[in-house]
Amino acid sequence: QVQVAESGGGWVQPGGSLTLTCRTSENILMFAVMAWFRQAPGKQRELVAAISNTDNLMYGDSVKSRFTISKDNRQNTVYLQMDSLKPEDTAVYYCRAENINTGQIWGQGTQVTVSS
Repeated sequence: QVQVAESGGGWVQPGGSLTLTCRTSENILMFAVMAWFRQAPGKQRELVAAISNTDNLMYGDSVKSRFTISKDNRQNTVYLQMDSLKPEDTAVYYCRAENINTGQIWGQGTQVTVSS
């Protein structure tokens, strides 16, 4: 069974940085798209950033110029570098792997808290 697992969440002060990691149990190149989503209490899950297997990038409007998505194909890992963090970035962050054969595979999520 294909799995994805996030790590790297935690607490950070406003203006700080944090890097999230998502590792897949299978060759990451089998997934057409790897994406990060987040869900804050009482809000809908929203797209944060996505990267395709041809390295096309997409970002949510609220994180453009602050967050950077990247991946290491040899390590089957996707990263989300988060800079200039704001309290409104507080949420559970989820990694999602997607392709036509496996569909969408979600991780368990990792909590990010931005507060002073």
